[in-house]
Amino acid sequence: MTEPTSRWSGLVDLQINGVGNVDFSTADDADWERAGRRLIAAGVTGYLATICSMPLERYDAALARVAAAQAATVSEDLPQILGVHLEGPFLGGAPGAHPVSMLREMDAEWLGGMCDRHPGLVRLVTVAPEADPGGDGIRMLVDRGVVVALGHTTCSYADAIGAAAAGATLTTHLFNAMGPLHHREPGIVGAALDPRVALRPTLIADFVHVHPAVVAAVFAAADPILVSDAVATDVAYFDSAVTAAQGAAYLANGTLTGAVALLDDAIRNVVSVGVPFVAAHAAASERPSAVLGLTEPTGEIELDDDLVVQEVWRHGRSVYRRNL
Repeated sequence: MTEPTSRWSGLVDLQINGVGNVDFSTADDADWERAGRRLIAAGVTGYLATICSMPLERYDAALARVAAAQAATVSEDLPQILGVHLEGPFLGGAPGAHPVSMLREMDAEWLGGMCDRHPGLVRLVTVAPEADPGGDGIRMLVDRGVVVALGHTTCSYADAIGAAAAGATLTTHLFNAMGPLHHREPGIVGAALDPRVALRPTLIADFVHVHPAVVAAVFAAADPILVSDAVATDVAYFDSAVTAAQGAAYLANGTLTGAVALLDDAIRNVVSVGVPFVAAHAAASERPSAVLGLTEPTGEIELDDDLVVQEVWRHGRSVYRRNL
């Protein structure tokens, strides 16, 4: 398929809610290890544990669990937990699988207090511009060194530009859970694809969330970041079961709720539509690492000619070898 036979930097996933039946918002010690083994085998050597919208009183306990797992895996043969991505609850007109009852207007005081109670843990927050119309929450997060993405929104192009001016720099899973692109009202999609606007898109490339032709078009038009948006399956998300079917994850009512493919699958998919391997790899490694300000790779991987992970190194040691 392509030429990679030497070591490449490990993959970094900025948006992964869970893997297998492990949900990162409720995971315990054994769960983190099981999920980590799955991720290492996919070449993922660093990730942000992503937590979806839920009642405000539940966030502190969820973040404390992530922090405990992060501390426990510093010297382990598992991916590095780089922090937390809060996907909600300050979302807007395109909730997707997020329960509408959990969404709310920006509460910058509460959000800032939570960041302060868990210093350095929250690295990325997805916000809808219509939930933070003055941009006060975005500015507060940026002042604390937190990256802000725009998502789950039906905002106008002008509102997206305003949020970018306040400090937002990413767009969460382009095309999914957002208003459509229209030639007279480009909206958030138009802002994310406009080279004059610093709202780099993240993209789910499982070929379920976004059609292969559109994936190819995005790589031709922009420098996207690949995210898995993988979620736990055979679990419950509030009052609905989450089930894997037809290559993705769905709620009981048929709502697409996330992916089951991981970043190694995404790279193979992107290459299959004509994107050079080097560009596909950069979208899953160097670019997300740069978003988080990482100066060194979180690990290294070796791929075969079919882009299947053969070996993974962390801390200079081999931590995974395929079929051994």
